[in-house]
Amino acid sequence: MKNDLILNGDEPILMGIVNVTPDSFSDGGKFLSTQAAIEHALKLRDEGAKILDIGGESTRPGADVVSPQEEQDRVIPVLEGLKDCGVLLSVDTRNAATMRAAIAAGAGMVNDVSALTHDAQSTAVVAGADVYVCLMHMKGTPETMQSSPVYEDVVGEVRDYLQGRMEVCLATGVVQNRIILDPGIGFGKTLEDNFNILKNMDKFLNLGASVLLGASRKRFIEGICPHTPPQDRLGGSLAAVLASYAHGVRIFRVHDVAQTHQALEIFRKTLT
Repeated sequence: MKNDLILNGDEPILMGIVNVTPDSFSDGGKFLSTQAAIEHALKLRDEGAKILDIGGESTRPGADVVSPQEEQDRVIPVLEGLKDCGVLLSVDTRNAATMRAAIAAGAGMVNDVSALTHDAQSTAVVAGADVYVCLMHMKGTPETMQSSPVYEDVVGEVRDYLQGRMEVCLATGVVQNRIILDPGIGFGKTLEDNFNILKNMDKFLNLGASVLLGASRKRFIEGICPHTPPQDRLGGSLAAVLASYAHGVRIFRVHDVAQTHQALEIFRKTLT
């Protein structure tokens, strides 16, 4: 099921996270086998996910680089197993070869933490396939991004970067309504930077693209609530989603789909 997602309505869209990795920060190794990953993805779909984001390389701070071939060995069988599941499939990758293979296997979206800068061929792959693309801001690389990131104006700099990357995509032939922007909570940002972005999510909405929040279980929550491991960060994750929904964001990349769906349903009722 490809390219049938309506991104400009008022309905929130949940992107369920499926990490086919041994070392992701929250659930690394739990869904490393193809069957376990497929079963988890279908559970997220049944809980309300409209997008399933399949990733084969951890991008947590300090994560090791995975070769494109190893990444494909992890994600392609999962995508093939989900191609008829009835929701949009996304591949979480920064490698053009993996993007190409994933699209052939049924992915209708590319989610790239490098905003298509890591691999010189990525933009052409996306433009030629008529798929959705999520462009994320990251300062540095996953290996280096948390080594003392510094901004003069984090919101303005992230906004300018995303606008620039969108313009490059448009010039290459990517259709504007296929572009989604992600300011990159936790990717090369301090605790204060993350909260400045969360308090100003509306500043990214007038760039001409949909905006995605990816804050689920991230370390900034522990920065406010010490000694909180990833599996205990649901409350903080939901708070970030609801605050961002109030700022106009409608796409949320989350681990806990059922709980996020429930929180949004109740929150939206209080606004009507």
